[in-house]
Amino acid sequence: MRNILVPTDGSKPALRALELAISMAKQQIETCTVHVVNVQSPIISNNVSRFFSADVLTSYYDDEGKAILDTLIPTLSASGVQHQTHVAVGTIDDVIKRFITEHKCDHLIMGTRGLSPVPGLLLGSAATKIIHAVDIPVTLVK
Repeated sequence: MRNILVPTDGSKPALRALELAISMAKQQIETCTVHVVNVQSPIISNNVSRFFSADVLTSYYDDEGKAILDTLIPTLSASGVQHQTHVAVGTIDDVIKRFITEHKCDHLIMGTRGLSPVPGLLLGSAATKIIHAVDIPVTLVK
């Protein structure tokens, strides 16, 4: 394993997924990078672009994503593992699939439930979409 991807929304299951990824990265003989990504859902409305420029929206997405990622920096830094944090905008399954390809990720570790106010039946809807979209090993963390 060289690149582990951990999508995060700041939820407790996502934090536990990060802790597992760090533990697994430490067990690797070769250098392993933990990539932590926060995916921002795009604001879908034609009216938004009438009131806000693309730069303002990009800044908004970055600020929202970095606020979540900044809470994880102490954990990542203290771990001693090589890591990178990222903010991406789009639908969760498309972003994760593209990210896996671009960063050559060979393992995905994610929480089963996020912060969405709409509960899934057994598994969060984001996790379900991602499982069906990717072709690398996925570890789900409760």
